[in-house]
Amino acid sequence: MTAPQWEPQLVDLSELLGQAVDIEQGSSQLASAYTRGVGFTSAGVPNADIAAVILTAAARLIANPSQLLTDETVGPESASFRTAWTGWTVPELFALNRYRKRAE
Repeated sequence: MTAPQWEPQLVDLSELLGQAVDIEQGSSQLASAYTRGVGFTSAGVPNADIAAVILTAAARLIANPSQLLTDETVGPESASFRTAWTGWTVPELFALNRYRKRAE
């Protein structure tokens, strides 16, 4: 039995982050390129594993959209963003590498 196909939607990312996001920020092209399309249907819909990776990676990208070192202060609260998105995390790579075509 195969797992149901699920394509992450912008509403999923918006709910995760608690803010609205735009269409370009919700793209799954990085994951598709990394796996060379494996794990995606012919219509470009990712399976559940890859959809989860897309959602978490997009959340990290959205958290620091400028991808620059930034300090933000609002009243007594402050936040520092010290790094840009530098690639997949180890858990994301475990999921993606299950589908990536490797040289034999």
